[in-house]
Amino acid sequence: MIRYITIALLVTLLTACTTAERRTTYEPVRQADSTTINSGEQNLLDTLYQQHQEWQGTPYRLGGQSKQGIDCSGFVQLTYQDRLGVALPRTTEQQARSGLHVNQRELITGDLVFFKINGYTRHVGIYLDDNRFLHASKSSGVMISELNNPYWQSAYWKSKRIL
Repeated sequence: MIRYITIALLVTLLTACTTAERRTTYEPVRQADSTTINSGEQNLLDTLYQQHQEWQGTPYRLGGQSKQGIDCSGFVQLTYQDRLGVALPRTTEQQARSGLHVNQRELITGDLVFFKINGYTRHVGIYLDDNRFLHASKSSGVMISELNNPYWQSAYWKSKRIL
């Protein structure tokens, strides 16, 4: 029995959110061009950038949901609930089953982007704009990354529209 519990725990740890992204320099504060997005999307973008400012650098912690440590799906769930008033499931797998499928070329602010790291580990973030997404990275905590970074492009799995 202990053997099965140990195996289940190892599987859970190995399939949790993880990232080993190569860091890129990014200036998080950005004013969007009002001609390219509508005011509702601009408000959402501003809200997500505010969330980034408040949580930036919060360390990754599997199962965490506080500024002491948070994982990717917990950060997405908390952001949607606290900032947008939308309840999402807790795990990446459950979140990946929510919403409507969206083609990567059609992403808009607030869409969820999903990744498979090494073919099996799941990771999730929230699309901002201009190929940027907000997420809790195992290596750097809460941060903004470039979707067109080769690391993320090779791991990209799918996108979902919740809003």
